[in-house]
Amino acid sequence: MKKRTMGKGGPELAPLGLGCWAMIKGVYGQAPEDESIATIQRALDLGFALVDTADVYDNGHNEELLGMAIKGRRDQAIISTKVGAVLNTPKFFSDLNGSPEYIKSACEGSLKRLGIDVIDIYTLHRTDPKVPIEETVGGMADLVKAGKVRYLALSEVSSDQLRRAHAIHPITVLQNEYSLFSRDPENNMLETIRELGVAFVAFAPLGRGQLTGRVKSTADLDDEDRRKVFPRFNEENIRRNAALVETLEGIAAEKGCTTPQLALAWLLHQGDDIFPIPGAEKREYVEQNIAACDVALSDTDLEQIDAVVPQGAAAGDRMPEGEPTLATSSD
Repeated sequence: MKKRTMGKGGPELAPLGLGCWAMIKGVYGQAPEDESIATIQRALDLGFALVDTADVYDNGHNEELLGMAIKGRRDQAIISTKVGAVLNTPKFFSDLNGSPEYIKSACEGSLKRLGIDVIDIYTLHRTDPKVPIEETVGGMADLVKAGKVRYLALSEVSSDQLRRAHAIHPITVLQNEYSLFSRDPENNMLETIRELGVAFVAFAPLGRGQLTGRVKSTADLDDEDRRKVFPRFNEENIRRNAALVETLEGIAAEKGCTTPQLALAWLLHQGDDIFPIPGAEKREYVEQNIAACDVALSDTDLEQIDAVVPQGAAAGDRMPEGEPTLATSSD
């Protein structure tokens, strides 16, 4: 994979990374630990350097799993983990803590679980409305000074919040949702990151699996699949979104690729500062995703894709009600 530089002065790495959220039991159904570890290692074999997790994923166990997977291979991985959502709460993001004291304490926990001395990219998972973002980022900056973190990142923030944070300490990465089904970043965020020299890590680049074409009904979801709480995954919205995916299948066939490869290639063509991190809980998905880097799209191809799946085409809100997003984050 041809490498890209992440932000101003950031690492040079492959444009595709690996998201580990899908490896949590109860997210996309069952995720055997041995297969998850093998998937991470296969990603490293193929040149995926960026591996993304969070301390709150499975209450720290996902970090431990990643630590086991990279043992003896630390130099091959760019480790990104997140902080700000409190562990051991009954519901995801039900308690946020952006105080510098909590951030520093949480960092120690992540380092221990990952089994590493320094975190490459430390991401504020969500802003805490009780704490000004300047305070939170100030605490994160102290970790950079202490040599425990290399680069800072934010997730699900507004352009204004990004600017304010960047004024306190350079932000290398913004991690927001971006896919053919979630194109909000095109409104003004892409313009902002390019003005500031910040890289964009796109999470859920395959629409949490809807853009793979494997989800055509709620019957395709495991009983424990957490996606059932997302509005886009009720029966009516799944049906409407599956119809959109079908329109992409013809374009993919013409390009000699699969629909998910086309969706990832589309993202990669949105700019050299875009780094998609498709989630994968199986080695075969990682092997399929890498082929997206070889899919060349012309201006005509991009126009055709935009015509069949324009901004706002996806049915249903992208996040469950009450879950903090860039639309609700404030301080």
